[in-house]
Formats: sequence, structure tokens, C-alpha cells
Amino acid sequence: MSRTIISTPNAPAAIGTYSQAVRTGDTVYMSGQIGLDPATMTMVDGFEAQTVRVFENLKAVAAAAGGSLGDAVKLTIYLTDLANFGKVNEIMARYFAEPFPARAAVGVKELPKGALVEADAVLVLS
Repeated sequence: MSRTIISTPNAPAAIGTYSQAVRTGDTVYMSGQIGLDPATMTMVDGFEAQTVRVFENLKAVAAAAGGSLGDAVKLTIYLTDLANFGKVNEIMARYFAEPFPARAAVGVKELPKGALVEADAVLVLS
């Protein structure tokens, strides 16, 4: 099966040895996004702003793949403080409608660049 690399300047450039996303068949595997502003490659301030930026970055990569966040079937959210779980749910409601994708929320000690939240996703395009 062939793989297509997905890349867009509307999301932060990869800061390591990975692609923003990889498509194989109708499935798109999106790398984790943190709250980096794609124009400046600097972290936005505060948990809420970072979470919004994470979903805006994922949205941009999904669009570059020919889809949208509505095509997400699985999300993983990484939080440095699980007390922010409720706030993630509030912000996600701005980006996702029912039927919601499957999701895991994982507490982690730290994230790249001092991020407070990171998310990755799997899309299935029809």
C-alpha cells in the first residue's frame, strides 16, 4: 500500500523526524500537535489558548489531507495536568459534533517545548 505525506504551512512544521500526517488508502494518521503558532513557531500562552491552537493545527492538517475534523475516528489528548480535562471537553465541543470520535486522555509528565497539551488524530476519509 502506498503512503502519501501530508504537509501544510498552516500548521507548525515538524520539529523532529516525522511528518505532519501520512495518508494510506482512506486513512490519515496525524502527528501530535502542540500549541505552536505556525507563523512564528512560538508557543501560545496559557492552557486554553494552547488547546485552541492544537485543534486549529489539527484542523489545518486535516484540510491539507482533503478532510476535516469531522472525519476523525480517534483522538488522543496528552495533558500535563489532568485537572484540565473538563476544559479540554469544553474546547473540543467547538470543533467536533456527534457522533464524536473515540478518544483517550492521557496524563503525562511533560511535553515538547513546555506544552501543556498535545493531541493527535486518525481520520478516515470517504
